[in-house]
Amino acid sequence: MEKHVVVIGGGFAGINLIQKLKKAPCRITLIDRMNSHIFQPLLYQVATASLSESSISKPLREIFKDQNNVEVRMGFVVQVDRQHKKILLHDGHELFYDELVIATGARHSYFGNPHYEALAPGLKTLQDAYKIKQKLLLAFERAEKAQNFEELMEHMVFVVIGGGPTGVELAGSIAELKNDTLKKNFRHIDPKKARVLLLEGFPEVLPAYPEPLRKRAHQDLVSLGVEVLTNTKVTNVLPNGVETEKGFYPAEAVIWAAGNEASPLLKSLHTELDRQGRAIVGPYLHLPEDPHVFVIGDASHFKGSEGSPLPGIAPVAIQMGAYVGNFLKKKTQGQKNPKPFSYFDKGMMATIGSYKAVAVSGKLQLQGFIAWLAWLLIHLVYLVSFRNRLVVALDWIVHYLTGRTRTNRVILKPIEELEKEN
Repeated sequence: MEKHVVVIGGGFAGINLIQKLKKAPCRITLIDRMNSHIFQPLLYQVATASLSESSISKPLREIFKDQNNVEVRMGFVVQVDRQHKKILLHDGHELFYDELVIATGARHSYFGNPHYEALAPGLKTLQDAYKIKQKLLLAFERAEKAQNFEELMEHMVFVVIGGGPTGVELAGSIAELKNDTLKKNFRHIDPKKARVLLLEGFPEVLPAYPEPLRKRAHQDLVSLGVEVLTNTKVTNVLPNGVETEKGFYPAEAVIWAAGNEASPLLKSLHTELDRQGRAIVGPYLHLPEDPHVFVIGDASHFKGSEGSPLPGIAPVAIQMGAYVGNFLKKKTQGQKNPKPFSYFDKGMMATIGSYKAVAVSGKLQLQGFIAWLAWLLIHLVYLVSFRNRLVVALDWIVHYLTGRTRTNRVILKPIEELEKEN
């Protein structure tokens, strides 16, 4: 009888795992809240109108249309019953499994302040990206109607909270939006006069990067007109701005990029979790007390070779997914288990606007144009399909050859609905 493998989550980890099981003697059920795989590293470009939603996404059913052992279900899991080897879905349906893989990723963490989310959206989904894009574009529309300078400037201040890769990339992209893209679009305002503030609680942005790259990223942000405020911890988020230990900063739009936490589904595993809610897994990426439940990607806590948990980045999720896919393939075929999981660190990179980036891989450190080219190529390679690679490459070529024009500046809702929401 074929083994039933249930995979929760269609991100990098889930996709790569399932692809490794293409010829395995098992049936697979993939469950995801959305019907598409999203290339999360480029979500910030959707949020700042550089790319369209479809260029970084692909329907899960399309990805697996030729893999006959895969069934896709759109939905979400509310509980895992390890004792009876079953899961409970949101619609009341139950599914029994032989092997369960949880690859639910992570959401932004507000550190015990969930009410911040309505005022400061994070960036993990296409819905998040559109919400941020709407906030940014609507701010300029409101500024255009301002009756005086004070009212105008109330609408032209944007705050990004968190100086990690996402925060740095967002701040740089918003700066380019106001400096270049919106130039000559308005008759009563100069978008370039808008302020972009990046708040970071640590002494420097990109704290996980080597010092020379941290300093270069800071310099590049400042050259774009971003006001980088380090050692600045947020104490409250209000409808009209942000309170910090150093004072109040008024803002029209606030974006949260300060932390992550795992899915609350992991609590139903009744296993050990870390402070971010991630499940602590053993050397084979399954729960120490249950070899039939694997947790991978951003949802897992796995200590790397240096003793620290692996970061929640795409390369980690991809390698974990491929490893567990091979593990389960050997298991279903009655072969000996592979060696314990070992992560090959390919490095980290972040872009700071056009032609500027920082990257580190082992002892190799890159910055500026060379790092930016490397960033472009690697992100194109990791996109899930040839069509996505082609569309994104063409969009980027047009974007960089035409003065960073961003054509994806559509606000889908009419003004009366937007005014009710805001």
